[in-house]
Amino acid sequence: MMLYRLHQLTQRLGGTTVLDIDHLTIEAGGIHALLGPNGAGKTTLLEILAFLEAPSSGTLCFKEQAVDYLHGDLLDLRRRVVLVDQHPIMFSTTVQANIEFGLKIRSIDTNARKRIIDEVLDIVGLSRYREARAHQLSGGETQRLALARALAIGAEVLLCDEPTASVDAENQAIITDLLRQINVERGTTIIFTTHDRLQAASLAQHTLTLENGRLTRATSENCYACTVQHRGDGKLVALVQGMREVRLPDHYAGQQASSGRISIHPETIRLHPISAQHAPGHWLPGRVILIMAEGERIRVVVNVGVLMVVLMDADTYHKKAP
Repeated sequence: MMLYRLHQLTQRLGGTTVLDIDHLTIEAGGIHALLGPNGAGKTTLLEILAFLEAPSSGTLCFKEQAVDYLHGDLLDLRRRVVLVDQHPIMFSTTVQANIEFGLKIRSIDTNARKRIIDEVLDIVGLSRYREARAHQLSGGETQRLALARALAIGAEVLLCDEPTASVDAENQAIITDLLRQINVERGTTIIFTTHDRLQAASLAQHTLTLENGRLTRATSENCYACTVQHRGDGKLVALVQGMREVRLPDHYAGQQASSGRISIHPETIRLHPISAQHAPGHWLPGRVILIMAEGERIRVVVNVGVLMVVLMDADTYHKKAP
């Protein structure tokens, strides 16, 4: 089922266009990662998908129904889609009361409320904090409580803005596992923003990349700080993050040595057995650390001293797979 469909959608703030999407479809039931640098428009897009902000122009459809921001039932839509901010705000009451609030305004009876609260606290691992003051929880515990609130009201869609950016390593792992569990066991569609390319690759089935408010196929993956140097044989190389030499094409030979950034498109990289013969300077030894399906393509993450993403079509992958 198609969950969202966006067409010619723009958002302008203070006279500046911060979002400009020609066409985008998002299917129900999956986990979708939204990558991009700060200021790319990721949070703005989440707010529109949560029906909290109306776009300046264009069309947004939810389950094939166009959203009417003037006469439509936005309250019903907002009850079906929950946005979890990077820093969720909690009432200065107990953990239990924070979860119970959404159930009360939906007129859920007392016994059902208790059962639901018990269930979601167990899922997120916060049962022993039931009577704790919510605003005194740690950052990771607050994120987990925000997920519990969304689970309690049966949200169909969970939009998470940088869900692991401000938490410790232990809670990062817990939250990542929770999102995967919620998707598998409840069928909840999850859309999350992140700067962590490896997290996106390991958690999401689909990845979108925003740059300057526009969707792009030119991914921000495989973009590294480097120093360009001349070797003794006259060849020009990029020393990636001070660790790995990447030979540059011959037509760059006249360039001056300098510092900058190098981007290697993941679809242009080829994988070969370490024993294969290659032209000098055009290959790097590495170890495959992750393989996952991404639509019709296969994503492979290789550690070559830095993490490098390779994208290939499924047929090519199966021909190379042992």
